[in-house]
Amino acid sequence: MSLPLDISDMKALAKRRVPKMFFDYADSGAWTESTYRANEADFAKVKLRQRVLVDMSDRNLETTMLGEKVAMPVALAPTGMTGMQHADGEMLAAQAAEEFGVPFTLSTMSICSIEDVASATSKPFWFQLYVMRDRRFVENLIHRAKAAHCSALVLTIDLQILGQRHKDLRNGLSAPPKFTPKHMWQVATRPGWALKMLGTKRRSFGNIIGHAQNVKSIASMAVWTHEQFDPRLSWENVEEIRRLWGGPLILKGILDVEDAKMAANSGADAIIVSNHGGRQLDGARSSISALPRIVEAVGDKIEVHVDGGIRSGQDVLKAVALGARGTYIGRPFLYGLGAMGKPGVTRVLEIIRRELDLSMALCGRRDINGIDRDILDLEG
Repeated sequence: MSLPLDISDMKALAKRRVPKMFFDYADSGAWTESTYRANEADFAKVKLRQRVLVDMSDRNLETTMLGEKVAMPVALAPTGMTGMQHADGEMLAAQAAEEFGVPFTLSTMSICSIEDVASATSKPFWFQLYVMRDRRFVENLIHRAKAAHCSALVLTIDLQILGQRHKDLRNGLSAPPKFTPKHMWQVATRPGWALKMLGTKRRSFGNIIGHAQNVKSIASMAVWTHEQFDPRLSWENVEEIRRLWGGPLILKGILDVEDAKMAANSGADAIIVSNHGGRQLDGARSSISALPRIVEAVGDKIEVHVDGGIRSGQDVLKAVALGARGTYIGRPFLYGLGAMGKPGVTRVLEIIRRELDLSMALCGRRDINGIDRDILDLEG
């Protein structure tokens, strides 16, 4: 097998190796998926300035995100059910990120638990929190993240209610898969995936089952999840979470300038300009198109990051040029994980680093920390 050269190569390989219900979970958006598509398409509208006969030697991609040194301005985004793309997926992805020198963010809705990931890594990772109606469970999650020495808390604020994702409903998505003929066929036609899943005990939501009140099984988990996302979540709750956590706090899910201003006044340390990968409000604008106005409004008050639609190192460069201090990749690393396990995640990071490095050089720049809008062809 030839080594994948770009993220689309990795996506095609993952599609062949991961059961349809789980591949579709990663590769889908809400309703018509117009925002999901726009997240990628709008990056292509941003043009770069080619420069020549300048010194392109001794280039540097190292910078900081939330005060932490990173090998490049990229973090692995929190993604639900990562451990269903590949057995022990969160643990493997966290190891790959640590070895590469970029942050890994563990989702509340992960298959491997906080403790599982902590046992597989030697450096602090980040933890993403959903605020549930059961506040005792939320407080316990925060205490567990502290005990695991997580160095930042990513509070997702755009999932008070779930957007409708048609593919998940049609596929009858569950973790582990249901024992219907359709699901059994999907698993049977992916024998490599199935054998690895048989070799692990981690096949359901490790942060929840056995920790949330009265959630002891898959059946009780389904009922609990449906009831627990809190539509009453407000800025007061953000302040409450900030006090309880007491460490660096990132707010994920900002797409509007007014919300960005509220976030900048909330005491949080950073925001992520995000539309949840196009999985919530279909018809909302893309993350990259929202970024410049948000940076202009609050970039001098709070660190601004962005996720959604990043499929290359060039996309990372464009986001940084438009004012993002850091970027997040979700689907790309999931494709790598599903395609090749831990080496696939590493390969995705290598692809993005090489594309970022070469593109920066061809724009006539040597240091990621000096990148600004001057590298963009705003007339193109």
